[in-house]
Amino acid sequence: MGKVLSIANQKGGVGKTTTSVNLAASLVATKRKVLLIDLDPQGNATMGSGVDKHAVESSIYDVLVDQARVSDVRVPTESGFDLIPANGDLTAAEIELLNVDGKERRMTDALVGYRNEYDYIVIDCPPSLNMLTVNSLAASDGVVIPMQCEYYALEGLSALLNTIETIRNVLNPKLEIEGLLRTMYDPRNALSNQVSSQLTEHFAEKVYRTIIPRNVRLAEAPSHGLPALHYDKKSRGAVAYLALAGEMIRRAEKGVQEKEAETA
Repeated sequence: MGKVLSIANQKGGVGKTTTSVNLAASLVATKRKVLLIDLDPQGNATMGSGVDKHAVESSIYDVLVDQARVSDVRVPTESGFDLIPANGDLTAAEIELLNVDGKERRMTDALVGYRNEYDYIVIDCPPSLNMLTVNSLAASDGVVIPMQCEYYALEGLSALLNTIETIRNVLNPKLEIEGLLRTMYDPRNALSNQVSSQLTEHFAEKVYRTIIPRNVRLAEAPSHGLPALHYDKKSRGAVAYLALAGEMIRRAEKGVQEKEAETA
């Protein structure tokens, strides 16, 4: 059964969409089958995957309001992963779901029957802890938290951790923090190094060893509708996300081995 990962942080501009698109492409490069779900009304992951958000006939909105199935909406991308696109229609979904029974589990229900088709399902969450993010967390096995190593990062992280704990207690007891990912990292910045050390001290192995650097190619790639891996595969950004995919796969394999050992 495929692993469902939410890429979440209520703080904007930390690299959620960049991580979602580039992680999906990098996992494909390791021969994994991947579905990327754009759950942000801005539709940046859709555009960054080479799909025109204005031209799609249906989107994740239609799935959440029960007007379409995943198989009706997903589209293939040139980068090799399937995509469920998003656009401005998604803003209406939050309002429409307010008075619906089981509104927090719409994504969970939508993915039933599709998890077996993919090795990974990656969900790009909006930059807020709203009903869309709750739906994503309720459907996920793990949360990947991209964050910049800056002054306000740790403050915002505590709010997200509280939300994850609430979701775990009320909706999804299997939800785990998959890992914290340091993004847009500049090792010359003393504050970045200080915050990075604090993260490692508090979260230990939950912090990915892979660090995503500030990289011009990584920033340019979305305007071409491509992940960095297909825009400039030798760029530092592309290499870093390939390393992240490898680290995630190794962690998953180690987890399986540990569970098998416990069972034995």
